[in-house]
Amino acid sequence: MTKPIDPIELTRLLIQRPSVTPADAGALGVLEKALSEMGFVCERMPYSEEGTPDVDNLYARLGTEGPNICFAGHTDVVPPGDINDWQFDPFAAHVENDMVYGRGAVDMKAAIACFAAAVSKFKLERDGRLGGSISFLITGDEEGPAINGTLKMLKDLDARGEKIDCCIVGEPTNPDKLGDMIKIGRRGSLNGHLTVTGIQGHVAYPQLADNPVPRMISMLNQLTSNLLDNGSEFFQPSTLEVTTVDVGNPTTNLIPGAIEARFNVRFNDHHTGDEVIHWIKEKLNSVSTDYFLDVRISGESFLTPPGKLSVALVEAVEKVTKLTPVLDTTGGTSDARFIKDYCEVAEFGMINQTAHKVDERVSVVDIRNLTEIYKHTLERLLP
Repeated sequence: MTKPIDPIELTRLLIQRPSVTPADAGALGVLEKALSEMGFVCERMPYSEEGTPDVDNLYARLGTEGPNICFAGHTDVVPPGDINDWQFDPFAAHVENDMVYGRGAVDMKAAIACFAAAVSKFKLERDGRLGGSISFLITGDEEGPAINGTLKMLKDLDARGEKIDCCIVGEPTNPDKLGDMIKIGRRGSLNGHLTVTGIQGHVAYPQLADNPVPRMISMLNQLTSNLLDNGSEFFQPSTLEVTTVDVGNPTTNLIPGAIEARFNVRFNDHHTGDEVIHWIKEKLNSVSTDYFLDVRISGESFLTPPGKLSVALVEAVEKVTKLTPVLDTTGGTSDARFIKDYCEVAEFGMINQTAHKVDERVSVVDIRNLTEIYKHTLERLLP
């Protein structure tokens, strides 16, 4: 390699692969080619599990010594929706007015391209001397079930003694400007499905029926009117949001026999998922114990206390953008929830305003600046 990777061109090449979860559509191959030409040893790590789609993943490493600085991300994207709503083909990677348009531009193909470009510049400036190792942990299963991706890769890498010392996740973290925010943790997420049954009957004869709707209303009131907490140093208060209530009753004169509701809890580091479940059952039981509750924890809350990685990122952001980023934990879940069990992890990527939206796009200026931020971060972590 005689010249650094062009992050704009690599971003466009990645976007042009319609890798809607779980399809790869050649996106991993585009990245693998770029990394191989830099000297990375690349390994595909495909996984399958009954009841879930087969997924291909990529682990690539440059160097054999420690520390191993890892970049984690995903090449899979959400569907574009109705392409007629887009100004440009969502997989054409059209450039207009210094903006690159396309599904996955923000979340998170541009960040992957920026880190690859940053490594190429870093390597050239060092004449190949790294002072450690650099790796890529790229999944095709982040926007999907997240079963056959990062979690399994980490377990297998750890089992064979592949140590990762710290990890940057390229999720779009900035609300308004590149340099606004670095994520050092995430809230946990829990999904609940509540069913309350009764006895169906005629509304004119309520004494012959048992209407489950009032009990459900009282139960949901208990869940929504009581706070879990008031937040913590790095976390906002935990929240419970009811997402649907369903009876499926098409008539006006029928007392239903059952009612269902679904809700989501985003919880902070005051709680584990099991503690939240205990709190939910306590509130429901104060109304009635006659219900069925199915609960799935999709991720525990976690916090990576400010340390070497976040300091390096902050200094790099300040150098490039002249902004001091906030260290924050807001937003949804990411694969950082798996990575935190193995090493220090922080998230920093593009502006998230158009992620998953029609006309998703990133600016050419931000692509070049994010490349510089990643390069300066590497310089601080691998002096």
